[in-house]
Amino acid sequence: MKKIGLMVNSKKKGVVSLVGEVVRWLEDRGCKVLVEEAAAGSIGLARLGTTPKSLAEQAECVIVFGGDGTLLRTTRNIVSAGTPIIGVNFGHLGFLTEIDLPEVLPALEKLLSGQYIIDERMMLEAQVYRDGQVVEQFVGLNDAVITKGALARLIILETYVNEQYVNTYPADGLIVASPTGSTAYSLSAGGPLVTPDLDLMLITPICPHTLWARPLVVAPESVIKVVVLSGKEVKLTMDGQRGFRLQQHDQVVINRAAKKANFIRLQGRGFFDVLRKKLKEESGRISE
Repeated sequence: MKKIGLMVNSKKKGVVSLVGEVVRWLEDRGCKVLVEEAAAGSIGLARLGTTPKSLAEQAECVIVFGGDGTLLRTTRNIVSAGTPIIGVNFGHLGFLTEIDLPEVLPALEKLLSGQYIIDERMMLEAQVYRDGQVVEQFVGLNDAVITKGALARLIILETYVNEQYVNTYPADGLIVASPTGSTAYSLSAGGPLVTPDLDLMLITPICPHTLWARPLVVAPESVIKVVVLSGKEVKLTMDGQRGFRLQQHDQVVINRAAKKANFIRLQGRGFFDVLRKKLKEESGRISE
């Protein structure tokens, strides 16, 4: 790879010095480096700045410096270009990021020498219908979540799969997750862990007010429809980052997105290795 794009969360501690070191390292090896313009100026690399669209179209891969949140935003922004992504973890758990801080330069050696695979990940699309018209549309990697506001009572969500009635959930909300999103909000709500090589969708109620409501796994080609029957301050969020206020009788339709995300995975790292490590780290933090 000779054209490398960098997406940088400039608010992360230590990121400026590391990105500067990585840029010098890449340029010494003959690589052309592009940096998303919003961050380029703030980290002293304005000479390399370009638009996100241009970066995604020109780069052979994009390295994301931040946490899972930065990687999620980047994925949504460049998925249409199909550019593969690899993340350097400046965040907390880092389920999605591939490289931990002590391993950055050795990992980049593997990247430039071709010691990697491309891991395709299913994405989700959500549309909001109001009075028969689409009023909002999102694409995301992890999950589409319908939740009540902080002061609201439980909400009533009538749920269908392929126009077949499933259930009416009195609950704090409902999560529709991709396999990648199974390690995110869905996991904390009691949903199953799913290996990311699968294509499927998870429906996980949040604090359901019934004993019979359980997580549900459906086929990837399914169309999930959720009708908001009652509740105030109800909101749809995608990946926990983009949101839209819902009204009573709104219909949220969720299905597999047309495009997949492409992640770079370095040799020697497997899903279960990452899972054991990250969940052990999290349990250790909780016990402290």
